[in-house]
Amino acid sequence: MNPAVRRQNLRFAVYVAPAIALALAGCVGSVDVRPPTLAATTVAEQARRSTVAAAPALTEDSPPSEWWQLFGDTTLTTLEAEASASNLDLQAATARIDESRAQLGLVNASRQPQVAADASYERAGISQHSPLAMVGAPASATNLWSIGLEASWELDLWGHLRHLSESADARLQASGFGMASVKVSVAGNVARTYLLLRGTQAQISITEENRHIAEHLVQLADSRLQNGVATRFDVASARADVASIEARLSRLQQQRDALMNALALLLGKPPRELDARLSGTPLPSMPHRLPIGVPSELAHNRPDILQAEARLRATVADIGAAKADFYPRISLTGNLGVQAFDLSDLGSWNSRQFSFGPTLYLPIFQGGRLERNLELSEARHRLAGIAYQQTVLSAWHEVDDALSAYTTELKRHQQLQEALTQNQTALDVAERGYQQGTVDFTSVLVARRSLLASQAELVDCATASALSVVSLYRALGGGWSPDLLTTSVTGESRS
Repeated sequence: MNPAVRRQNLRFAVYVAPAIALALAGCVGSVDVRPPTLAATTVAEQARRSTVAAAPALTEDSPPSEWWQLFGDTTLTTLEAEASASNLDLQAATARIDESRAQLGLVNASRQPQVAADASYERAGISQHSPLAMVGAPASATNLWSIGLEASWELDLWGHLRHLSESADARLQASGFGMASVKVSVAGNVARTYLLLRGTQAQISITEENRHIAEHLVQLADSRLQNGVATRFDVASARADVASIEARLSRLQQQRDALMNALALLLGKPPRELDARLSGTPLPSMPHRLPIGVPSELAHNRPDILQAEARLRATVADIGAAKADFYPRISLTGNLGVQAFDLSDLGSWNSRQFSFGPTLYLPIFQGGRLERNLELSEARHRLAGIAYQQTVLSAWHEVDDALSAYTTELKRHQQLQEALTQNQTALDVAERGYQQGTVDFTSVLVARRSLLASQAELVDCATASALSVVSLYRALGGGWSPDLLTTSVTGESRS
């Protein structure tokens, strides 16, 4: 080729093609899709304020991340710390963060220049009857040695790679918030299972006490039968009552063992490993102070909301990448090296070879692939927006339900305490009357069963009150630290 023509083509490739690309880049519209906002309604906020005003323990101070310490139970605090370090769901969530970080690294690597070295040796010969041999090409075998460097770099003029990087970064953030959501869930499950265990153990203690009372009534009925002042009906009824209590005790013991195993599983331990550590501790008392923050902080405290928002940002970036796919791609490619028939000639200046120039890729007909890819990205964005709104709305419902359950259990506890006092008085009167012969044994059994039911219901209410606190802080997103998440995800993603 004429050297002048070659220089002209080179100038076109280096200057004119990028200029056309920049002009086309101005046609690419920027993606500006903002996440939908969804706040609590006025009615919901007024209900929340009235609930806070009616419950003296509730305050609008910022909720603590380690809210379980409000119970003042050292065993629960220890279990939460162990679960944070050894829970398998948390370990899987951490691995998903590493996976997302690697995906981000792969995308960012495609934005950097790519350089590779190559070396080759080839010995070849052509057929003596080939067309090349007929026109004088030598048919003898020859060696070909080559060493060189190859480089390429895609000029991301339309932001295709940048949008892919933004999408991967948003998904990394979503993975981090996903781990935080798992942490909130694990902390809530550990506290909930622990409180259920303590409630079941309290029920076992009450049932064992009532069994002793029932056995005493059997002895009393036997004595009165022998003295001729009671009937066999009284004795049979007393013994049936003991058997009923023992059956209830067996069921409670099975529930206790299952809850201990559930805690062991949450801590990543084999069955029965925690049994010795979890015996003989009463149900924790209710916290005297419950800071729950203000409504405007909910969207910043719940990691599932932040995760849904990050996924929404990722779909926005995917739309940008899909739009940039309609426009040409320009890459700068080149290679530099030496090539010779003899190995000794590789160091010669005359063995050098090189090439450099831009490569322009312009999609003309893709069978509708690019349009469908854009439609797919936009549909996923709409789905992510719906998921975001649903997550926020569910959060408000969970907080409202938890506050309602908390206040209801407090009122129910006061009423059940009064019922327990009255049933205890009724049993004392019935037992004295039975000993004096003025009351039949059926009245004693009815009073004792009423007392047992009141005791069991009061323990259930105390357990439910504690569980409502767990549900409240779980709904508020307690159990994770935003600062720690920023350090472990955002900081490492920039490195």
